[in-house]
Amino acid sequence: MNLFNGIVALLFHVLFCCFLSFRVCHGGATDIYCLKTLKDSLQDPLSYLNSSWQFNNQTEGFICKFTGIDCWHDDENRVLNIRLADMGLKGDFPKGLENCTSLSGLDLSRNQLSGPIPSNIGQLVHFLTSVDLSSNSFYGEIPLSLSNCSFLNVLKLDNNRLTGQIPPLLRNLDRLKKFTVNNNLLSGQIPSFNTTFPRENYANNRGLCGAPFEACTGHYRKLHTTVIIGLAVAGLIVASLIVGGVVFFYSSMEKAWEKEGGVKRHGGGFGIEVSEGGKRIQQ
Repeated sequence: MNLFNGIVALLFHVLFCCFLSFRVCHGGATDIYCLKTLKDSLQDPLSYLNSSWQFNNQTEGFICKFTGIDCWHDDENRVLNIRLADMGLKGDFPKGLENCTSLSGLDLSRNQLSGPIPSNIGQLVHFLTSVDLSSNSFYGEIPLSLSNCSFLNVLKLDNNRLTGQIPPLLRNLDRLKKFTVNNNLLSGQIPSFNTTFPRENYANNRGLCGAPFEACTGHYRKLHTTVIIGLAVAGLIVASLIVGGVVFFYSSMEKAWEKEGGVKRHGGGFGIEVSEGGKRIQQ
């Protein structure tokens, strides 16, 4: 019986080791594919990636020596962080990042990336703790799915061309310690985060309201008053132009009649003047 139990335990141990080996190998393969697709999807005019990211080496951990790549362990092809800031990269957001299944940090800041941030980014990189997409040319709305990245500590989206509202559900990111959206085209209510972020983190947008700015009710009341005043001024200008046009029209008509003989105002009524032998006859 003891021998049987020992054999079962040994088999279980072997199977467990095989399972772990499969997970490590499979994870490494997907991470290699992740970096390949990332490299292929971006323009690299300064050759930071082209000179360093060579995939002809198949030794375990070889991608850990790539420029901008940190691994969980140096001898294991599992990407921890991708740090590609200020490398002159061009293109859209690299969607192949979903294959970096253990990715924790992503920094693509200060490049020339453009296009919308994928609406499903929260599903592509669910376990990220830090995302820095600042100082690019991303446009469109901030994806609602970012609220699914529940481990986020840092989210930097400043200095882009993002529009619309900051998704209210981002307030559910309990771990968020740094959040920047300044220098975009955002408007509307700022979510009530657990952490209070300074005004400069929201500065230079179209019309954000709520803490740390004035309450949205006052903001929209002021906006409403401004619109009413603007419409009133525009109405006065249009009315003045109409009255001026009418006065000018009748003035011109009166002068024309006086020249040729016609209707002319006398006192409170109208009379007709007819030229006859050089004399004006009032009728």
